[in-house]
Amino acid sequence: MLDLLPTWMRDGLGDDVAFWLGYLTNGKHLQFYASFQFTIFAAVFGSLLAVLFGLLGATLKNSAFPPARLLGTLYAAIVRGVPDVLFFLFFPLAFEQAVEWAMASQVCTPETLAAQSAAWPPCKQANWLLSTPEYLILASVSLGIVYGAFATNVIHGALRAVPRGQLEAARAYGMSNAQVLWRIHIRQMWVYALPGLSNVWILIVKATSLLSLLQIADIVLWADRLGAPNFLPTVGLVHDDWRWRYYLVLFVFYILVTLVSERGFEALMRRAGRGILDESRR
Repeated sequence: MLDLLPTWMRDGLGDDVAFWLGYLTNGKHLQFYASFQFTIFAAVFGSLLAVLFGLLGATLKNSAFPPARLLGTLYAAIVRGVPDVLFFLFFPLAFEQAVEWAMASQVCTPETLAAQSAAWPPCKQANWLLSTPEYLILASVSLGIVYGAFATNVIHGALRAVPRGQLEAARAYGMSNAQVLWRIHIRQMWVYALPGLSNVWILIVKATSLLSLLQIADIVLWADRLGAPNFLPTVGLVHDDWRWRYYLVLFVFYILVTLVSERGFEALMRRAGRGILDESRR
């Protein structure tokens, strides 16, 4: 990047500024900046899935069918009790091996099975080599499943907070139970659910720091690589251990995301509660 500047501009910058400009715009740092997209994608997509799983789980918990209620309760209780890191590693690995097992039943022959020396996969033809986009999708689904259990309890509590009179009035107008649930109950519950869902969103954003566990070159992995002592054979030591400097950048990034998210949820809560607040003043 520095080589693209005119000579007079490079001379005017000075050695220190020129060094930092060249250092912070080299190829590895550009990859570091690009890796922020992985964190943002996992947070947004994982949050959307968490809301969907939360709606499904809360609907099951509110169901009049006892097995459905039991299923929703078990989902919220069991998944919330599993450590995030454990489930984050378990689900992608289990899904990958399940796909390879299904592929093995189709592509593996007795000859290829006998020739395979490793314990897994059953044969080389069934080996599913995941790339970064596939790992990223699996990571986002893992976040959605885990934090969907938290969202289930948030949405379940919000559904219970909706005044019963509104639901009875809707039934009096001839709405079915499904219409009351989706057109009245769920629409009204957002004002009560958004404060709790904002906490779930922040938890998901923090959990995106686990992406590097799935071989995704995210911001945490790049910060560790770039901050480690850097040697070049031609010049020797470029810098010593600077990891704390890069971690400080990530610290500021997550704080900024939190502050922006709080402002965004405050605006959503004001919008969701306009009708209810106006009604309460009468």
